[in-house]
Amino acid sequence: MGLIDIEMFATLDLVGQAPGGPDEDPVGFPFGGWQAPLLDEVSGAQIGAAYAGTDALLLGRRTYDIFAAYWPHQEDGKDDEIATLFNRVPKYVASRGRPDLSWAGSTQLGPDLARAVREIRDRHEHVKVVGSLNLVQTLLREKLFDRLDLWLHPIVLGVGKKVFDDGAVPSNVTLLAPPVAGPKGTVYLRYGLADGTPATGDMSAPDRGAGSVG
Repeated sequence: MGLIDIEMFATLDLVGQAPGGPDEDPVGFPFGGWQAPLLDEVSGAQIGAAYAGTDALLLGRRTYDIFAAYWPHQEDGKDDEIATLFNRVPKYVASRGRPDLSWAGSTQLGPDLARAVREIRDRHEHVKVVGSLNLVQTLLREKLFDRLDLWLHPIVLGVGKKVFDDGAVPSNVTLLAPPVAGPKGTVYLRYGLADGTPATGDMSAPDRGAGSVG
């Protein structure tokens, strides 16, 4: 069984909407492209390295349309390595509509998303989910992911679609690698889905040493 690996760019208040550009998801959101001023050589290298071993892409309709209009034309340019990868691997599109699947290797998933994702996981070694915020929220609710690569950027927007919405399911995750910080303050965190649900405790219990400070 392969990995479902989510790549997510977010602000400190966990807004994940339209990081790449002003036309990405503009309705009611004035900060499209908020990620661009915060890119640096460290975060760029981490993003590039995160795609190592990817053998399939799983995308929501909006992200797919943006990628399909851009990546087929980027080979032999500055983003040649990622463009070549994206153009080569199969692309699976989660959409209730009728997307234009002219990008080579593209397939629309059926209406039973959970079943389709499980079949993709069985078919591939390393499936990458990029952007696709609505799809990501479904995968988080269904616990249909194995790894979450989260880039936290040092800004607060106060508006926009969040990575974790109100329907998020209580889950445990575990840190898989030490955090990496770039010179502009972006922090890269790699988490893996863990068993169980979050535990609770009482910080005032005697064995916590409450009142011993000061």
